Amino acid sequence: MNSLFAIAPYKYEGIWVFDDPRVGLSQEPFVSGADTIIDVLTADIPNAAEGFKLIFSPDPFPGFNARFTWNRPEYGGNWYSWPERNMEGWLCPALFKYFESAPQELFVKVSAR
Repeated sequence: MNSLFAIAPYKYEGIWVFDDPRVGLSQEPFVSGADTIIDVLTADIPNAAEGFKLIFSPDPFPGFNARFTWNRPEYGGNWYSWPERNMEGWLCPALFKYFESAPQELFVKVSAR
């Protein structure tokens, strides 16, 4: 199994979404706080709404921008917090397309395409 995953989120109809045909996802939305976290993560990326790179892993890697910690499950998904920003967001069950179980931590790097 991969230790680093990459997606390219973009805005569709004003909502952050991503496609990953490898795992059968198309316009999968980020909701319930995850969208607000993406707004913060991409604040310095020009034209992020047209698409940006997001790399994520359950393990730290060189250059990661943010660390998220698992809080609790709900509605088949999982809540993660960004302690340094006092923010929380929900990741839907699409998380299990990448992981067998919800990781205790997620490390993320965002950059322009």
